[in-house]
Amino acid sequence: MDALRDRLPALAAALWWGSLSAIGFVAVPLLFRHLASPAAAGQMAAQLFEAQTYISIACCACLFLLSKRKHSEKEEPWAQAAMVFLIGGLLAALLLQYGAAPRIVARQNLALWHGVGSVLYAAQWLCALAVLWRTVRQ
Repeated sequence: MDALRDRLPALAAALWWGSLSAIGFVAVPLLFRHLASPAAAGQMAAQLFEAQTYISIACCACLFLLSKRKHSEKEEPWAQAAMVFLIGGLLAALLLQYGAAPRIVARQNLALWHGVGSVLYAAQWLCALAVLWRTVRQ
């Protein structure tokens, strides 16, 4: 059972990073390439990014729960190295979903908010990669 618990952080981090990669680099570009209207693609992309936020929150919550064993005084070694990236990635996900995304959907200053959203998504992707890297280096 300890072997499974030791591998769960890497699995959660891989799911987080992999889902960000699949949605951001595969699914959304395909929507814009194959749907007839950019507006329809944008609506579907917004729904995918919202779902991605929930996946990110769930993965981060799992990683927070796994960062310290019961009755332990110290965090797991991977967590000591990854906590700043875990918090940063979660913050980027929340800022994207509840700060930038509503403005993109409302088409407010679209160039600015799309740029902000892209930077936040890239920051989240990099944070997830850093967490994954630290969980597999145990």
